[in-house]
Amino acid sequence: MEQEAYRHVPYDIEVEQALLGAILADNRAIERVSSILKAEDFYDPLHQRIYEVMLTSSERGGMVLTPLTLHAAMKADPGLMEVGGHAYLAGLVQAAPAMPNVRDFASILHDLGVRRTLIGIGEDIVNTAYEAPHDKPPRAQIEEAEKALYRVSESSKYGSGPIDFAESLRRTVALAEKAQARGGRISGLITGFSDIDSLLGGLQPSDLIILAGRPGMGKSSLATNMAFHTARAYVQDMEAGAEVPRGAPVLMFSLEMAAQQLSARILSEQTEIEMWKIRNGKFSEHEWEKFVLTMQDLSTLPLYIDDTGGISIAQIAARARRMKREKNIGCVMIDHIQLVAGSGRPENRVQEITEISKSLKVLAKELDVPVVALSQLSRGVDARDDKRPVLSDLRESGSIEQDADVVMFIYREEYYLKSREPDPGTPDHAKWLEKCERAHRRAELLVEKHRHGATNKIELFFDDRFTRFSNLAGEDAARN
Repeated sequence: MEQEAYRHVPYDIEVEQALLGAILADNRAIERVSSILKAEDFYDPLHQRIYEVMLTSSERGGMVLTPLTLHAAMKADPGLMEVGGHAYLAGLVQAAPAMPNVRDFASILHDLGVRRTLIGIGEDIVNTAYEAPHDKPPRAQIEEAEKALYRVSESSKYGSGPIDFAESLRRTVALAEKAQARGGRISGLITGFSDIDSLLGGLQPSDLIILAGRPGMGKSSLATNMAFHTARAYVQDMEAGAEVPRGAPVLMFSLEMAAQQLSARILSEQTEIEMWKIRNGKFSEHEWEKFVLTMQDLSTLPLYIDDTGGISIAQIAARARRMKREKNIGCVMIDHIQLVAGSGRPENRVQEITEISKSLKVLAKELDVPVVALSQLSRGVDARDDKRPVLSDLRESGSIEQDADVVMFIYREEYYLKSREPDPGTPDHAKWLEKCERAHRRAELLVEKHRHGATNKIELFFDDRFTRFSNLAGEDAARN
């Protein structure tokens, strides 16, 4: 069979006519489709203009839509006059199905409109690749294409509109049932830290969670530990045939460290082989055997690391959507938010960070997954006597605090004590030693904002040899 020499642009005039006729027959139908369909989704320009007049009338609460009133509103439209004017509109009503499912019609037309837009973007990509000037590198063309696709994705998100309270209650009960299926503990994804899970109920879908701290506090380590625990719990529960797994596949954008560095941290944590040995390859025979066996055991972990440097918020969103579709990821992590590129001017960084934080919250809601974003803190923290962070310390904060559902700060007093040793033999030195002993390998996670519940201070154990955080109570019990 010979291949068709010409392919038609996707459209369906009959469905367009049926939908417009159904609205004319029953004006209430426009309320059911206006959240799905926009005028541009119609292929016929006349149908676009007819629908636009219908929308305007509906929004203003004005005239009743009939062939006669619509004809009066569009009597100056040459396209309508060309096809017969009032007779054409009356024909739309007569051609409308007796019991039309207008939402199905609207979905069909919207999908066809999206497909036409995608065809246009594809043609632009091809033409740009052929004709682009030498001073426009392929990276810039890719960025433009991804932005165009992102705009299509954003314009396609109409949602189902308001829901009644009964449906809202049903969704709440579904969350409670999910928590019950997980053993009556949490409704979100497990982090592996019992006090965090207890306070937050796990990492909740559609939440933007900010984990912030000064350099050296261990925020990357804590995020990596969480990602590992979430991915491992998913594997364990799927193997055990659990109805609702505690974890999920995780996508981690590592803008500061390479993927192999994150993998090395996880291997160090799991094998209890110190990082310097892994970096230098100085293993004993027993350690090497343990290292290789652990690597094989972790190779199937659903933890996906994207270490692309200078990635934009549009690229993050596009790649997260693709991984949601292909790998069903249940959690996204970004390390860290200050290294994400926005679409604005670099000199207006606060506005750019605001755009990024808002986009991350939108992404969390769109994919219905928790998004954990790491953030730097301002240097003002180091100038204070009490160096525990507060919300106002968020660097270039913009709307980070406003957009976030949870804001947590990681703080290790031991880090600061090491740099402030008094003269040996003095009373201050004795007090310093006492403080160092109390703070040794201790960390505080300060939950300063929690949109869904209480805030609190959570104490954790931090073993810097293996870049590993763990539950403090468990470590204390192990030592006693």
